[in-house]
Amino acid sequence: MKQTAVVTAGTAGIGLETALGLAEAGFAVTVVGRDAERGARAVERINATAPLQSAQFLAADLSSLDAVRALADRIAADGPLTVLVNNVGAMFPDRRDSVDGIEATFAVNHLSPYLLTELLLPELRVGAPSRIVNVTSGAIGVAKRVFDAVEPPGGYYGFHWYGRAKLANLAYTLELAGRLEGTGVSVFAADPGGAATDMTNGTMSDPKIVSPGLRLLWPLVRRKFERSTSGPASVAAKPSIFAANDGSLTGRTGVVIGPQAHPVAPFRPATDPRIAEAVRRLSERLAPLTG
Repeated sequence: MKQTAVVTAGTAGIGLETALGLAEAGFAVTVVGRDAERGARAVERINATAPLQSAQFLAADLSSLDAVRALADRIAADGPLTVLVNNVGAMFPDRRDSVDGIEATFAVNHLSPYLLTELLLPELRVGAPSRIVNVTSGAIGVAKRVFDAVEPPGGYYGFHWYGRAKLANLAYTLELAGRLEGTGVSVFAADPGGAATDMTNGTMSDPKIVSPGLRLLWPLVRRKFERSTSGPASVAAKPSIFAANDGSLTGRTGVVIGPQAHPVAPFRPATDPRIAEAVRRLSERLAPLTG
């Protein structure tokens, strides 16, 4: 059976480097993005590596739940799926809503990959042994750990809201791994560490993205962060490629792959069943599987 892989936000940066790595490993790769021109360039670059299978591009605005549902239908029409890499991510300096009226950071970083994954589980089961890779972030360490509502109490601070959405997604990832145990579908989280990408360029210089208590220290924290995000995207993609394809993970699930592309202990709050349950309830309410 043909080995197939889907990489969201796969037209540039870490996503494109992940797609290139999977194509070189023999996968027929589909990259997802918003811009058709960038998609065409990404496909051209992937195909220039002489993969066994030609790449394709699918256009989708992953901030829209209806667009995610339509994307899942298009992917499902191609048949069994071997690897799904939820690479999409976004951080905003100012609060904004998605087209569904949901705070955009949570919509893009958690609800979008959650919904796409749940809708594609039938294709992943047919494609088993298969893998789901959800890209996480070290920003989960500054996240508020309350998920009774889409937004926590208090003012909006982009870096913290981004970390909270990624924490929700990591809790979901580990819960999903347990739920799918024994099905042949393995679930992993991959932490890319840092790289200079469209998301980080310029965003981190705005002190409004952090809470007032952190702003005095932010110049020091930001310089440290910017040093860690100065590496190439090709290096930051290695944890995702490892999680998606490395033979040492065969038969394993619920593993977090760290920036050095080897398993690391998960962030403890993400393993809390109370957080996982709160995230599940909120996700099912905000992003039902049928529109």
